[in-house]
Amino acid sequence: MIRVLIVDDQAMVREALAALLNLEDHIDVIAQAANGQEALAVLAKAERDGTSIDVALLDVEMPVMDGITAAARIREQFPTVRILMVTTFGKPGYVNRAITAGADGFVVKDAPAAELATAIARVARGEHVVDPQLAVASLTRGTSPLSARETEILQAVATGAAVRDIAATLYLHPGTVRNHISAAITKTGAHDRTDAIRIAREAGWL
Repeated sequence: MIRVLIVDDQAMVREALAALLNLEDHIDVIAQAANGQEALAVLAKAERDGTSIDVALLDVEMPVMDGITAAARIREQFPTVRILMVTTFGKPGYVNRAITAGADGFVVKDAPAAELATAIARVARGEHVVDPQLAVASLTRGTSPLSARETEILQAVATGAAVRDIAATLYLHPGTVRNHISAAITKTGAHDRTDAIRIAREAGWL
């Protein structure tokens, strides 16, 4: 029996996935969480209680802690747990970032329940599973051209933060922050910072 943790910020989605997966003879959904931070707490409790969780199903876009960040933390803290990203947002950049973070698979929510169950079983066996269309799109689009610092600053700009505030938070000179923003605009082929944010988000780089 494969013990599964479902992590999604939408309660109805979690419950629906749990109901569908529990119909499978080889899958038992034993826990749910609304974000990555809750997932880490659930996994820690399971470890203390001596209850094994085999596969964690993670959504990508969640408040508090997103799925990709959670994947990296789970891989670090609970290395025996297999990670399958299950998301509505099938962006090529998300695939690259998730796999780099330590995810073992990436599928979209609109896949048939039988395919999801098969993906869970394969990941539990130690295989890697990526939706074929997303795999092709990911290879075609390539990895993010942005550096880690450029990504961090562009994410801050996306929240509406002013350059001086970003500089103070990151202990950088405002001119350095502006240079990183200009580099991000150039690398994404954008017209301005707003366009750069749009392009990066659509590609899944942010």
